[in-house]
Amino acid sequence: MDLSSETDTISHSLHLPDNRIDVYLKQLSLVNFKNVAGAEMSLGAKFNCFVGNNGSGKTTVLDAVHYLSVCKSFLNPNDTQNIRRQEPFLVINGTFENDGEEVLVYCAVKQEGKKQFKRNRKEYKRLLDHVGRFPSVVIAPTDSDIINGGSELRRKFLDAIISQLDREYLENLLRYNKALQHRNTLLKQFADSHSFSAESLDVWDFQLAQLGQSIHRRRNEFLEAYITEFDRYYRQMSGDAEHAGLVYESQLNGHDMLELLTRGRDRDRAATYTTIGIHKDDLELTISGHSLKRFGSQGQQKTALVALKLAQFHVMRKKCGFAPLLLLDDIFDKLDDSRVGQLLKMVGEEGFGQILITDTHPERVASLLKDETDVRVFRVSGGEVVAS
Repeated sequence: MDLSSETDTISHSLHLPDNRIDVYLKQLSLVNFKNVAGAEMSLGAKFNCFVGNNGSGKTTVLDAVHYLSVCKSFLNPNDTQNIRRQEPFLVINGTFENDGEEVLVYCAVKQEGKKQFKRNRKEYKRLLDHVGRFPSVVIAPTDSDIINGGSELRRKFLDAIISQLDREYLENLLRYNKALQHRNTLLKQFADSHSFSAESLDVWDFQLAQLGQSIHRRRNEFLEAYITEFDRYYRQMSGDAEHAGLVYESQLNGHDMLELLTRGRDRDRAATYTTIGIHKDDLELTISGHSLKRFGSQGQQKTALVALKLAQFHVMRKKCGFAPLLLLDDIFDKLDDSRVGQLLKMVGEEGFGQILITDTHPERVASLLKDETDVRVFRVSGGEVVAS
C-alpha cells in the first residue's frame, strides 16, 4: 500500500486520553510457522522493528502476532497452509503483560486435526471466547483491496473490527453463516430433486432473519460512531479541503428480512442460493459525496486508507480501555523519509501502545527512531530472527 499522502497533520488528529501501556506482548516463539522453522524473541513495550529482505520472514512474525490476537492469519485464512512445508504442525506461543500479570497464549495447528488455543494452559472450548482479549490493528500492503476490491472484502474489514469488540456479534455472525450454508444446501437439493418444501425453508428463513436483523442493527450502531471518526481524521489530513464518508448499503435498510426472504423465494430457487441478507451488504467510501473507488485520486485513496485505520484504532481503544497492538507491515517502502518520520512520530506519542514494524532498510529504522528510548531491532533472514 502506498501511503505517501498528506499525513503531516496526522499527529494532531489524535485526541486520545492519556494512558499507560498496560497490555503488550513480551515473549513470542514460533515453530514451523510459514517459512520460520523456529524462533524466539523478547519484545519491548513500544517499538519492535523486524528488518530484512523481502521474503525473509518479517511479515511472518507480524502474522503470528495476529494469530494470537484473533485466532487466524491476516494473509491466508487456510490454517493448514500456514504450516511450514512438509511439517505436521505449527505452534505459536505468546506471553502477554496484562496490567502487571502475565498471560500465556498458545496456538497449535495440525495437518490433521482442529486448531487449538489455550490461555494460561487451559484450552478454549470456543475460539471466539479468545477474540477481543488482545485486539490488534494491521496496516499492510493489501489494505488497498478495501477500496478497490469486492464487497466481501469490505464486509470482512467491518466484521473483523466489530468482532474484536463484541463477542455476541461474532457469535451471531458465525451462526448466521451456518444457517446460510444450510439454506443454500436446501435450495440446491430442491433443484436437484425437482421438489420443494416451504416448511423446510421456513426453519432457515426464521433463523436467518432473526440473526440478520441483529447483525444489521449492530453494524448500523457501530458505523454511526466510526464514520464520524473516519471523516474527522480524513478532513484533518486533507486540511479540511474535503470530507469523507461511508455509506452502508444493505437490502435490510428500511426493510424486514423475513419479508424479503419470503418474497424472494422464487428468485432464490432459480439461483439455487440465497440472494437476500446481510451477506450482501457493502460499504461505499465517498469523498465529498462521490465514490472514492470510481472517482478518487491515488492521493485521496491513500489518505482514506490511513484514516480508516486510525478510526479503527480509536474506536477499539475507546471500547477496550487500552491500546490495541499496532502492526505496520512493509508500508515504509512506499513512503518518503519525511512521511515515514511523521507516521512514526504519531504512533510514538501518548495513546499508542506496542508497535511492531517490518522494513527492508535497517539504517532507515535506526535513523527514524533515533530519538525513541524503547526500540528493539530484530534482523530476519531465511526464516531466522536474531535480536540486534
